[in-house]
Amino acid sequence: MAETKVGMFTLGMVGTNCYFVFKEDETDAEGNRHCIFFDPADREARIFEALKENQIVVDLILLTHGHFDHIGGAAELKKLTGAKLGCLKEEEAICKDPYLNLGNSYGMDLSVSPDILYRDGEEITAAGLKCRVLKTPGHTSGSCCYYFEDDNILISGDTLFEESVGRTDFPTSSTSDLIRSVKEKIFVLPDETYVYPGHGEMTTVGHEKQYNPFII
Repeated sequence: MAETKVGMFTLGMVGTNCYFVFKEDETDAEGNRHCIFFDPADREARIFEALKENQIVVDLILLTHGHFDHIGGAAELKKLTGAKLGCLKEEEAICKDPYLNLGNSYGMDLSVSPDILYRDGEEITAAGLKCRVLKTPGHTSGSCCYYFEDDNILISGDTLFEESVGRTDFPTSSTSDLIRSVKEKIFVLPDETYVYPGHGEMTTVGHEKQYNPFII
């Protein structure tokens, strides 16, 4: 079985982790590997060219939430790749509203229209991969994570960080919702699950259950 790999760019003014997940040894007739790309923050042309140089094709773009620092390159990356853009249904309004996505706070009239709206628990198949949408409100009302159960991989966005959690002082944020999301949706996953957050370093579910001071 081909090994699943997680690649990363860290981009934008607040150092957003933009991930791409792919099967390392599975290629198409042209020798390209196919990926799902998460949270294109910025520098979409750089993303596209770097992936192209490594013969990686974007089949689908997914958002963990709609804040400016996670969607800044989404519209252009869609155009460059031809891939559809998806997010949790509850996050659509935030993606489209420059006040809610904080674009206005940084002088950006930023609005992104998703092509696909997912439901909690829905399974996604693309690029030879399979993941499940986990609705994790708190950082925003429509934040979500993407869980690759077969590969012990969780793309957590700004819900859970290494020994920290996402901020809850933004429009639609809720501290109680975030804590509940982590406890009920993430901490029930296997301890060995690798957590790839929207900022900072990778961690594991087991580590966060033991050492995260924000979840008690």
